[in-house]
Formats: sequence, structure tokens, C-alpha cells
Amino acid sequence: MAETAHADGRTEPPGRVAEGLRTYRLIAAMWIRSTMAYRTSFALTTFGNFAATALDFVAILLMFSRVDALGGWSLAEVAFLYGVSGVCFGLADLAIGSMERLGRRVRDGTLDTLLVRPAPVLAQVAADRFALRRLGRVAQGVLVLGYALTVVDVDWTVAKLLLMPVMLLSGAGIFCAVFVAAAAFQFVAQDASEVSNAFTYGGTTMLQYPPTVFALDLVRGVTFVMPLAFVNWLPASYVLDRPYPLDLPQWVAFAPPLVAVACCALAGLAWRAGLRTYRSTGS
Repeated sequence: MAETAHADGRTEPPGRVAEGLRTYRLIAAMWIRSTMAYRTSFALTTFGNFAATALDFVAILLMFSRVDALGGWSLAEVAFLYGVSGVCFGLADLAIGSMERLGRRVRDGTLDTLLVRPAPVLAQVAADRFALRRLGRVAQGVLVLGYALTVVDVDWTVAKLLLMPVMLLSGAGIFCAVFVAAAAFQFVAQDASEVSNAFTYGGTTMLQYPPTVFALDLVRGVTFVMPLAFVNWLPASYVLDRPYPLDLPQWVAFAPPLVAVACCALAGLAWRAGLRTYRSTGS
């Protein structure tokens, strides 16, 4: 069975995974209680988060006010891509979006306070300052996806119906892996938060548009190098009966769960490697 590694090379039994989940739940619950103590502020910030992300879809609507199709995809189909990408990223951002602040902790040495606590560091960093307001992004993605499902022309089958929740959960898992891997990179480059954002926030923005509007080299990169295409492009191509990017076989539409597991495993290895390189600030 797998073991959890410490920064100093010590290993711990797999029971630490359950302890990490418990730690995450306790820290997140603490921040939720703190947030709900100011309900008006929570409502306003959640609405602000909703409205800010909604502007992305407004931009798409403005495009379609001038064209009938974008890269051969209709408004309903692009809304489907947008909704899936928004929900997947929103869930990951809600769960572990705080990982992007790791570089700041490394620079100012406050990561040391997490290392001395008898709890997994990853769980502590992920749950730190848990922002319930990010539900606004999830809600906005759900609304657009709901709209897309009501207007898009799909010949629904059992396989397509089952693929929908699998696609959303797998996509969220892939984005979580990207968050963790990007945070691990900040152990080496503490000022790389904007670079990390290019793969997280930039990745979800790219997936809101059909693959046919991008260069083939970019599509290859997000399929075989950083497999963001498995979040929505490939499974959505099956659901919408669209041609597959790069003429890939049809079965790749059902590969997102395997890709998500592989990405999370690789992100975990990157996190362990990054944590081992941490040497504090020296002060």
C-alpha cells in the first residue's frame, strides 16, 4: 500500500490520507463558520464572483451576435463547452484554489508553521482560507450548462447520460491536479503564481472555446502534454457527435477518469518532490 512522505524523507502509513481528509474538513469548516458570521458580505462577494465570471459568457454571446458559428460550433455547443469547463474548474477552485498562495508562504516563511503541525501539509494548504464565495463561479457554470442542455440538439443515449457526471467529476479532478502541480512548482520558483495561473485560469478560458479555433500544435499540447482536453473537448465531442480533435479514436471520450487518476498521481509526486526541496527562509 502507498505511504505518505515527509519533507525529511520519513514515510507514514496510508491512514494519513484519512487524517488529511479530516484535517481538510476541519479547517474548511472553520473558514466557512467565519464566512457565515458576515452573511451580507458573503452574499455580496458570492454575487460578485458570479457576475465577474459571467462576463466571459457575455463575450461569447457578443461574438455570436455577429456570427452563426465559431469554428464550426453553434452557440448551444459552445455554451455546452463553457458550462462543463466552468463547473469543473469551479469545483476545483472551490476545493483547493488556495493552493495558488503557496509561493507567498514559501517567501515569507509562514509555511514553517504548517510543517510543525501534526497534520498533512497538503491538506492544510488546500483548506487554508477556504473561500465559500467561489460557489458563485460554480453556480454560473451550472446555469450556462443547464441552458446548453435545454437548447442543444443531442441524441441522448445511456452512454451519453452516464458520461455527463463522469465528465464533470473527472474534469474537476484534472484541474485539482493542475492546481497541486502548479503549487509544487512554486517551491522552486516562489514568484511563479502568474505562471501557475496561466495553466489554471488560462486553461479553463481556453476550454470555453471549441478546439477548431486553435492551432493544431496547441491542441496537441493540451491533449498529450497537459491533458486539459479530457476535461471537455474529447467527452463533449462524443456527446455532441462532433469530429474528434486530432482524429483521435472514439474511446478516448471515456478516458477522463483514468486521465484524472494519472494526473493526480503525478501531481502528488510533484508535491512530494517540491516539499523535500523546501529549506525555509533561513531566518
